[in-house]
Amino acid sequence: MSTEPGEAAADDGYWRRVEAVLFAAAEPLSPADIRAHAGEGDLGAALARLERDYAPRGVQLVQRGGRWHFQTAEDCAGVLARLTEVPRKLSRAAMETLAIIAYHEPVTRAEIEEVRGVAMSKGTLDLLIEAGWVRPAGRREAPGRPLQFATTAAFLAHFGLESRRDLPGLAELRAAGLLDPTPPPALRPAAPEPRLAPGGEED
Repeated sequence: MSTEPGEAAADDGYWRRVEAVLFAAAEPLSPADIRAHAGEGDLGAALARLERDYAPRGVQLVQRGGRWHFQTAEDCAGVLARLTEVPRKLSRAAMETLAIIAYHEPVTRAEIEEVRGVAMSKGTLDLLIEAGWVRPAGRREAPGRPLQFATTAAFLAHFGLESRRDLPGLAELRAAGLLDPTPPPALRPAAPEPRLAPGGEED
């Protein structure tokens, strides 16, 4: 691996320890997690070196939501398609719930149901938590202290997002055909009420 100016601190072998930790990790790691295993050193220089050196390879070092992990390069993903276990397809209810959590987190179950307009089965959240994409995020300081939910680093990694700021906007979702171009009834302008003629009949 080559060395650039300013990365001398990563040349003492520290970057190799960081590399080993990231390779062995079963999930994305925060800088604190990496230091807990690799010890103290210039972590920024080590990560920069690994990120650069792996950039042209079939496996790349990426950061998602402030956590680091190795993943297959996008142009090589198809090679592993037959080796990857196909996850259970999410229902429409689960996809809608995941989208609501991603765009509005942290949210409570009641808030999710209010946005969707229907009651949600307990299994929907269980499925998303089991997939590792949603996590409990503490309790709301409100009557009853309802549990809140938020997305995880695994959610960002699966969808190739560095942070929630990279989520597509409404215009992008509509252009991709993922949103109905016709606004739901609750968002449409209310129809004008019929006016009554002097005799009490509608115009």
